Amino acid sequence: MSTKRSERTQFQLDPLFADEQPHVRRCDHPGCAAAGEYRAPKAPERLRDYYWFCIDHVRAYNASWNFCASLGDEDVERMIRQDTCWQRPTWPFGSWQAAENRLHARARAEYEAAGDRRANGGAKTGGQHKAGRPRTEADRALDVLDLTPPVDLAAIKARYKALVKRYHPDANGGSRDAEERLKSINWAYTTLRNAYAA
Repeated sequence: MSTKRSERTQFQLDPLFADEQPHVRRCDHPGCAAAGEYRAPKAPERLRDYYWFCIDHVRAYNASWNFCASLGDEDVERMIRQDTCWQRPTWPFGSWQAAENRLHARARAEYEAAGDRRANGGAKTGGQHKAGRPRTEADRALDVLDLTPPVDLAAIKARYKALVKRYHPDANGGSRDAEERLKSINWAYTTLRNAYAA
């Protein structure tokens, strides 16, 4: 035992200073009279319930601690896999492609159900499509970019680039109207990019 620790223990046990000494937690190891200054969890399923040990006994406890002792091989493997991604859900590569295919299928179905609005003179009744479905943000974004479904992400990007070149304020002498038009184009592109990537 070091001199410093023995002086501290002697001070704690000295009856002359009994009224002055602060309350000191004792080491939880059986038979140890040293101060319990270091906490250690009692079990893997009780990580917030602690033993309090002196430095020597907490070192011994930590050396024998095995968090995975009660886990099977499959549980350990699952825990390792979860820890590699900070225990957050992950998706396999290419899942965006499946989402994009679902979106294309939905857009085609909506297009066929609603009919070709432009072929019918572009009539819109009460802010709804011909089929009676309320217009969505994506519908409004397609209108801003002057696109009709079905479209894919590549077509949206190509149309966006063309409109940005056409309406950029630098290409229009700093025109305020061009700037406002560009804002709506940027909004429409962001809306569609998020919708087609979902």
